[in-house]
Amino acid sequence: MVAARSSGRTRVPRWWRAATLRGRLTVGMVLVLLVACAVLGVTSELFVRGVLLRQLDAQLVAAGSRYSVSLEHPGDPGAAGTGPGPQHDADDSIPGQSVGTLGVRVVKGKVTEAAVVTDAGTNRSLTLSPAATTVIRSVRPGAAPISGDVTGVGDYRLRAVQGRDGDIQITGLPLHPINETVAELFTLDAVLFALLLAIGGGAAALVVRRNLRPLQQLTRTALDVSEQELTEAETSFPTAMPVGGSGSEVDQLNIAFHRMLDRIQQALNERDLTEARLRRFVADASHELRTPLSTIRAHAEYASTTDQDQLPEATVNALARITAATGRMSTLVADLLLLARLDAGRPLAREPVDLTRLVLDAVADAHAAAQDHVWKLDLPEESVMVDGDGERLHQVLANLLANARTHTPAGTTVTAQVRVVPGFAEVSVTDDGPGIPAGLQPTIFDRFSRGDTSRSRAHGSSGLGLAIARSIVASHGGSLSVSSTRGEGTVFTMQLPIAPDQPR
Repeated sequence: MVAARSSGRTRVPRWWRAATLRGRLTVGMVLVLLVACAVLGVTSELFVRGVLLRQLDAQLVAAGSRYSVSLEHPGDPGAAGTGPGPQHDADDSIPGQSVGTLGVRVVKGKVTEAAVVTDAGTNRSLTLSPAATTVIRSVRPGAAPISGDVTGVGDYRLRAVQGRDGDIQITGLPLHPINETVAELFTLDAVLFALLLAIGGGAAALVVRRNLRPLQQLTRTALDVSEQELTEAETSFPTAMPVGGSGSEVDQLNIAFHRMLDRIQQALNERDLTEARLRRFVADASHELRTPLSTIRAHAEYASTTDQDQLPEATVNALARITAATGRMSTLVADLLLLARLDAGRPLAREPVDLTRLVLDAVADAHAAAQDHVWKLDLPEESVMVDGDGERLHQVLANLLANARTHTPAGTTVTAQVRVVPGFAEVSVTDDGPGIPAGLQPTIFDRFSRGDTSRSRAHGSSGLGLAIARSIVASHGGSLSVSSTRGEGTVFTMQLPIAPDQPR
């Protein structure tokens, strides 16, 4: 059997781990107050009991053994050298002895006489039990008084002196007045400490809540910041909260936190400025490149239309490559210019668009371009209308279908489906191809991202198609997502807000 290893750390209760900092501090302060009250109460009660016991011991010394001697020698004028003994009146009363005084005479270890002063001031003989006899025998002459429970009589403070006849005279005074006083003090302390705990606990809760209020505000601010899309332009953080001049740790944390937010805000502002400059540069460069590229392509096509028999074969091949390269370059420049316009937030055209017809035309074009694939349609009986830019939405569909055609082998089945979901028109493009690797899916809509570098370059892909498609869909207030399982296929899903007059 293998013994369990101790972690060396005390297990913290689950409720304590789940408690808030404010709750922990409040409970801690109340516990400290409770311990302080307990220590104060015990100390005060011990002190009072000690004072009362010393007073009682002084009374025992003053009483001497007069009462116990009087039990053996009634009316004796001198007892044990302590002066005249007590005189018994005709009614058997004991003048000068307080009520409850205990007198015991012990001869050779045996109790021969035992009596107690009653409330009427008279003697009442006692027969001590074995337990009480044991307590009596434990009292030694010349020793300090001791406390003991005399069974059948009560708690007593006992003192013994050596008698003149070789016996031991024991006198005891009752402890019940001291016990009652201490009990009353305990009750008073309990009431006062309960009030003090209630008031102190409430005050502690208020103080803790007041001092931790900045932390709660910091928590709300941190949650607000965490919910913001930091990738979006013009992201702004809350302004700094007023900080007290106490210099407490909470104020220091508040200052440090908002300094951090200020630094992040500055970095985001600089990022936005840099991105704005970059977008402006891309837009300007793309715009400026369109004219020379068009000129180069026009001259190359014109040269290719001349009698090719008069041109060397190398020249003909070079012209063909120039024409193809300028075509790809023109497409890339057009894509960059479109992205720059979308990033700048330029509005697209808004008109009713028949999404069903758009999908039908896009699939027809794709079928003509790749007859080695199986193309299927799943369309509703009625047209599905959306408000948007028909040309740009056709570009999105053409891109998704081209992506399915390019990255799947011949014989792959590609299905385009249109349906209406609550509040949205949904278009999905599904293929049963090899799928997209899980590691590429999070970045597939990033710019210049390629799922298959070799195939993308072979087909002239710039890695901007899906990024442009998502930007176009986002500018229409919709969303574009992908779901793919390796070896089972891929599904691209586009959702667009349905037109207001479209049946839902």
